[in-house]
Amino acid sequence: MTTREVEHEITIDAPAATVYRLLADVDHWPRIFPPTIHVEQERTGEHSERIRIWATANDEPVTWTSRRTLDPDALRIVFRQEVTTPPVAAMGGTWIIEPRDGSSRVRLLHDYRAVDDDPEDLAWIDRAVDTNSRSELAALKENVESAHAAEAGELLFSFTDTIEVAGAVKDVYDFVNEAALWPERLPHVASVRFHEPSPGLQTLQMDTRAKDGSVHTTKSYRVTFRPYKIAYKQVTLPALMTLHTGVWTFTDTGRGTTEAGSQHTVSINTGNIARILGEQATVADARAYVHTALSTNSRATLGHARDYAERKS
Repeated sequence: MTTREVEHEITIDAPAATVYRLLADVDHWPRIFPPTIHVEQERTGEHSERIRIWATANDEPVTWTSRRTLDPDALRIVFRQEVTTPPVAAMGGTWIIEPRDGSSRVRLLHDYRAVDDDPEDLAWIDRAVDTNSRSELAALKENVESAHAAEAGELLFSFTDTIEVAGAVKDVYDFVNEAALWPERLPHVASVRFHEPSPGLQTLQMDTRAKDGSVHTTKSYRVTFRPYKIAYKQVTLPALMTLHTGVWTFTDTGRGTTEAGSQHTVSINTGNIARILGEQATVADARAYVHTALSTNSRATLGHARDYAERKS
């Protein structure tokens, strides 16, 4: 069996403890690492956990489950895939953060094998590990360093829209889950290309009409948890955003109704503000514009989901 061992590294202008904390907190990974779509975490001990990751590899959505051992004193995180996805037969590695006079040297080690030792599959894994490692390290550097910038808090923001539905959780969930039917159900959706390569892992490419009549194309990966949650990450973004992740939630209130929510986390693309909103526009203007656009579409979708569920009740 061929076991490949590779290492990638980067220097980050931030204290090692800060870098470690960001790597240890997987809740923020979809915001930090471009390949990561969603992460679910389960504590198994004081310094151990099991995490399930949904991410892209060579532009294909995949999922796996890993165990992690965290060592905050040594600034190391050891990981080993517990449940792999072909063509990966085995995968593990270590994050190592080394202090360097106020900065940090971050090393990312991987070891892996391909199913049946297939050379073509091993080459595919080589490309995926190299691409994702470089992307993750660059994104880690950018996010850690920008966290110290005064405007970072202005660029990244979150908000949630909620409504109450006199209908069943399942019916509200089904409406949002069945995105292939959105062009028939949602006036602001012009067309959809929908694919579910494995149960609960979806690719959604959508043409959306804006108020001015223009049509914008976005692509998202979605992870579904029937019937209470759908998490997603946009990978083809409108010009004013560098990041857009979100979660649809569906909760039984215990009063015979369902609370449906749409949560968004967005980062503003400052380089396009003037082109889109004019030379005098500010980050605050861009935040307001993006918030209004996303909230309008979310509330429209939630409203039609409410109508659908209440008709079925």
